[in-house]
Amino acid sequence: MKYASGFLVAVLLILNVSEASSAVRITNDRGGLIARYIVRYQRLASSGQSVIIDGLCASACTMVLSALPRDKICVTSRATLGFHAAWTYGANGRASADPEATLMLYSTYPRPVRRWIALRGGLTPRTIFLSGKSLQEMYRPC
Repeated sequence: MKYASGFLVAVLLILNVSEASSAVRITNDRGGLIARYIVRYQRLASSGQSVIIDGLCASACTMVLSALPRDKICVTSRATLGFHAAWTYGANGRASADPEATLMLYSTYPRPVRRWIALRGGLTPRTIFLSGKSLQEMYRPC
């Protein structure tokens, strides 16, 4: 529960955005530890920079959709977002899906993304990919 509460507080903090003019390009980001992305996206949101998604943005990388306003994100024809359930590691070192963290992660995504995910069975251990026309209908092409 402490993890979930901390996660929610961190996500709310990254939603505070200021203005600037440069852009960060995401080209091949397979994700990683959620905590690292929270810190990364807090800094990005505070800087006011925009994001160009120009390749793979998977797993924790997709939290950028929650961290920045839609008008600060654009996608190229090569952009692909990969979504799956949040993971945790047990005492034995085995990874398993974390339902509470997954629900919190899902709830932070913008409504069109949540709808797209829900139509594909939700966030599960299997990765689902959003790209092409479907993605460009949700985010501005660049």
